[in-house]
Amino acid sequence: MIYYKTREEIELIRNSSLLVSKTLAELARMIRPGVTTLELDKVAEEFIVSHGGKPAFKGYQDYPCTLCVSVDAQVVHGIPSKRELKEGEIVSVDCGVVMNGFFGDSAYTFGVGEVKPELKKLMSVTRECLERGVAKAVAGMRMGDISEAVQEHAEKNGYSCVRELVGHGIGRELHEKPEVPNYGKRGTGLKLQEGLVIAIEPMINMGKNAVIQEEDGWTIRTRDRMPSAHYEHTVAVMKGKPEMLTTFRFIEETVNA
Repeated sequence: MIYYKTREEIELIRNSSLLVSKTLAELARMIRPGVTTLELDKVAEEFIVSHGGKPAFKGYQDYPCTLCVSVDAQVVHGIPSKRELKEGEIVSVDCGVVMNGFFGDSAYTFGVGEVKPELKKLMSVTRECLERGVAKAVAGMRMGDISEAVQEHAEKNGYSCVRELVGHGIGRELHEKPEVPNYGKRGTGLKLQEGLVIAIEPMINMGKNAVIQEEDGWTIRTRDRMPSAHYEHTVAVMKGKPEMLTTFRFIEETVNA
């Protein structure tokens, strides 16, 4: 069953989503060669708790950490560890928060130090895929319009979309119906209605779309070990234009300071 949100509920989701956005900005200050992914996780948990929230991922289906931190060929669900980030890598940081009974969810891919132009392009195109998908999150459109917008832009640039993993509804639960695929056909699927809140999250691979799960039972990586990028926004479907509940503005202010 799909759960459509009231204006009051959307504002509560916005509060959680803004805390996620600010947490990612706090981590942006730290991302450099030599920092461990576990250090990022510790700072994120402390920041969330000190601002009145709880980490949404920690304990979810026994997941052990606050963040999912996925490096280079890891697509999503990388478990933070003592692994140090290295110059030239790219790292997806996915974060969720629950506050006042409502969830927010966002992800951003960062470059570690100076990264190669081809990786910068992958990151840029993946973010553009997100923007194009979000633009279709309007009442009266179809889910396939979001999916097709993501897929078309990725494939036009020579990349592939992960198909086994999808975006999702979000609200009182971290993962709600409906699923939000990153590939599909325009004009198909669920008709979008005002009050639907979804997390749109393109996972775009430099190589082929096939992925596998690593031995830890969580981490998903590309089968061909080519790099992957991942960006995510929590968005409310509205008439006329979508309403962004997460933002990358705080990250950009930090990175460009």
